[in-house]
Amino acid sequence: MNILMVLTSHGQLGDTGYKTGLWFDAFAAAHYALLDAGADLTIASPKGGQPPIDPRSDDPASPSESLRRFRQDREARALLADTLRVDQVYSSDFDAVYFPGGYGSMWDIAEDPDCARLVTEFHAANKPLALVCHGAAALRHAVHADGTPLVMGKAVTGTPNSELATVGLSSILPFALQDELIALGGQYSKASDWVSHIVRDGPLITGQNANSAVDAARTLLDALRY
Repeated sequence: MNILMVLTSHGQLGDTGYKTGLWFDAFAAAHYALLDAGADLTIASPKGGQPPIDPRSDDPASPSESLRRFRQDREARALLADTLRVDQVYSSDFDAVYFPGGYGSMWDIAEDPDCARLVTEFHAANKPLALVCHGAAALRHAVHADGTPLVMGKAVTGTPNSELATVGLSSILPFALQDELIALGGQYSKASDWVSHIVRDGPLITGQNANSAVDAARTLLDALRY
């Protein structure tokens, strides 16, 4: 299995002066769920190179098991430090794609034409694509050949407004993902805040939040097997 992971390159939380980027634990947990299942992983980001990591997701004092493992994994750290640019990768080279999210995705993944291209190509080829938390922002400009939004009529989830309100980011992010998915015609659903919630509609797999990362990876693997 050749699986592509697409990460954000955006590291600034609007004009707040705070840093953001990839939600580290969500990425690491999904990385090992896929790797341990035998997947060959390639990582890309809009700018390539080392993606920024949201400092709130990387607490050395209380790391998760996946982060402890990642910090001791020289090969994984080298892979993350040297991501390809998204415009260098093509869906034809992969069996599936996974967007793990992070707040930075709302600025670059949401607007990057090559991210939209990849989403469209994977879906058109009926190849599994998983988008978790704010990684679902990659759906914003993905369209069918006739120009209709890819998510129109599709069952989807992604970061809900209620979770944004809890962390005080409702007025800081460039748009609300839940509202955008609904405006595009998606059939949006959510579970309780911070609970893992996965929605699958054909090859399209979406996860509500970072806690959905492993379940989304497992759902993607199931989709590849059957």
